[in-house]
Amino acid sequence: MTIMKKPALLCTVLAALSFTSASFAEDAYPSRPVKLVVPFAAGGSTDLVARQIAQEMTTRTGQPFVVDNRPGAGSTIGAAYVAKAPADGYTLLLGTNSSHATAVSVYPKLPYDPLKDFVPITQITEIPNLIVTSPKDDWLGSAKTLADVVAIAKAQPGKVTYGSSGSGSSNHLATEAFKSAANVFITHIPYKGSGPALNDVAAGHVDLMLDVVLTSLPQIKAGRLKAFGITSLKRSPLLPDVPTVAEQGYPGFEALGWFGLFAPAGTAAPVLERLGADFRAVIHSDKMATLLLSQGGNVIGNTPDEFRAVIRKDIARWKVVVERSGVKVD
Repeated sequence: MTIMKKPALLCTVLAALSFTSASFAEDAYPSRPVKLVVPFAAGGSTDLVARQIAQEMTTRTGQPFVVDNRPGAGSTIGAAYVAKAPADGYTLLLGTNSSHATAVSVYPKLPYDPLKDFVPITQITEIPNLIVTSPKDDWLGSAKTLADVVAIAKAQPGKVTYGSSGSGSSNHLATEAFKSAANVFITHIPYKGSGPALNDVAAGHVDLMLDVVLTSLPQIKAGRLKAFGITSLKRSPLLPDVPTVAEQGYPGFEALGWFGLFAPAGTAAPVLERLGADFRAVIHSDKMATLLLSQGGNVIGNTPDEFRAVIRKDIARWKVVVERSGVKVD
């Protein structure tokens, strides 16, 4: 009888060891480098925030958090990559309202479901856009107010151009929303990120752009760009002389961009809890809070449920803008 029980006993011991090993591996997360995918080109606002957070997470966890830029298709290429990645906590997305709110309505064949294929970890910040152009721009260089910009665009329908971080991106749709409010036609020039788009606006190759305060502010201070309005309902303390779009004849106009962190659906709860705690600690740290506030953003660091509610609300809101503008991308 004793001999017959040995295999069963051995199986029990092996199972216990296996469970202990799995628990240890789970407790040890992260035990190797973590990839943080940015679905835009380097140098833009999303990329800048991602690199700062990656640096702080590397210090906090002792494992490298490495930024991986995968731009294109208005952020959907990078987002699709993460949606299909192993749900092990080692491939994450720094997404935006482009990847998780506007894309749903803009791309009829979107290769992922923002709500089903991802788990929201936490929202980082929300930042208003500035309507900017270059002082040396051929069309808008002489404009002094937003009314001047609209008047010039109306006098030459389709001749004035605007850049965006990609078709279907948040600043693409924010500009379309403004076009609708102002009843003006300007031509869209999509890029693979806000960085290259903003550089071309500053150089005068593209006339106009709605870009977040984070990346526009340094170029405004350097005199390479000038701002005609901000898309929050209140003026920014960083640019108190720049009026809101709402107070310039477009009551209630608001267009905010947000950044947030996501994992592929199916990621283990203990891993998500560790990530959530660490990311929120980084976001609320004095260093990160100072950076966000100094660049026109606010500090959020909310719960997954709170973040999910933000996404659902934005999906519904931007669906209306897409239907009004007729924007569609294959």
